[in-house]
Amino acid sequence: MNDMNNRAVYPSLAGKRVIVTGGGSGIGEGLVEAFVAQGARVGFVDIAEEASAALVTRLSAGAAHTPVFRRCDLTDLDDLARVFAELESALGGVDILVNNAGNDDRHGIDDVTPAYWDERLNVNLRHQFFAAKAVLPAMKRAGGGSILNFGSISWHLALNDLVLYQTCKAAIEGLTRSLARDLGRQNIRVNTIVPGNVQTPRQEKWYTPEGEAEIVAAQCLDGRIQPSDVAALVLFLASDDAKMCTGHDYFIDAGWR
Repeated sequence: MNDMNNRAVYPSLAGKRVIVTGGGSGIGEGLVEAFVAQGARVGFVDIAEEASAALVTRLSAGAAHTPVFRRCDLTDLDDLARVFAELESALGGVDILVNNAGNDDRHGIDDVTPAYWDERLNVNLRHQFFAAKAVLPAMKRAGGGSILNFGSISWHLALNDLVLYQTCKAAIEGLTRSLARDLGRQNIRVNTIVPGNVQTPRQEKWYTPEGEAEIVAAQCLDGRIQPSDVAALVLFLASDDAKMCTGHDYFIDAGWR
C-alpha cells in the first residue's frame, strides 16, 4: 500500500468506530490502513484469513487502535449478523460502514444459470443492504453515521463479460439514493464510491500491460489509480467535513468516464 504520509488528517475520524467489508486486500486493505492512520477504531471482515491476519500485524505497530479482524462470509446472512454484532461489541459501537466487498469475476451470458445469478447477486449486492441494516441501531444510538457503498465504473462504460456484476453495481447506486432518503432525518449519510480501474493485484490478473496502457490512454489523467487514492475520497466522505454530502455517487476514475 502507498505511504500515508502527507495525506489529509481529519480530526473528526479519530476514535470513530469503522467497519470495512472486504478489508483484507486490494482497495479494502488501503481503506483499513487509511482509517487506522486517522486514529479510528477499525474492524474489518474478509474470507481471506491469512492476508487479513498479516494486515493486522503490519498495522498494529504504533497504531492508536489495533484493527480487529473477523472472518465472515457475507453471502451467509446469519454469519453477517453474528460477526457484525461481535464487531460492534469490540469497537464499542459503529459510526461508519464501508461496503467495499465484491467480486468481478468475468462471465458470458450463456454461462449464467439461475444458481449463478443468485450467487453473484449475493456476492455483490445483497450483503450491502443487510450490512447497512445491521449497523443502523448503533448509528441511531450514536446520533448519526456514514455509510459508503462501493459501486463501479464498469456499468457506466458497458464493459464486456460483466453482466451480473454490472447489474449489481448499477443497483447499488439506487440503493444508496433510497437509503439516503430514508435515513437522512436520523443524521445518517449514505453515498456511493465509484472507482475506476484501481491498480491492485486482482486487477492486474485481468489486464495485460497493453490493456493497462489502454485504460490510462482513455483517462483524462496519466497514471494508475492506487488504493490510497480511493481511500482519500472515502476518508473525506466519512468525515464531518462531508456533513452535508449524501445520496450521491462520487467518482475516483482519473476522468475515464
